Amino acid sequence: MDPAAAPCVRIVYLARLREALARPHEDWPLDVGSTSVAALAAALAARGGAWSRELAAGRAVRVAVNHVMATPATVVRAGDEVAFFPPVTGG
Repeated sequence: MDPAAAPCVRIVYLARLREALARPHEDWPLDVGSTSVAALAAALAARGGAWSRELAAGRAVRVAVNHVMATPATVVRAGDEVAFFPPVTGG
């Protein structure tokens, strides 16, 4: 991210989300100094279409902020990396 640009977070989409949303990542501007994971997910879902389907409340999606598992209340600040991904199973 360009430090001279508006404050942003880097959003990364992994696995099926990358395919469904047709992008691996994007920079999301913050209108305020920080937001929550829940508010960020709601803003993305408000785009409609695949966004609202994939990020709907109750949908199996995990979130990590700066490579640490996050909860809906986790605070996200400018410069953070927020990754959205489906739960992983395996054996």
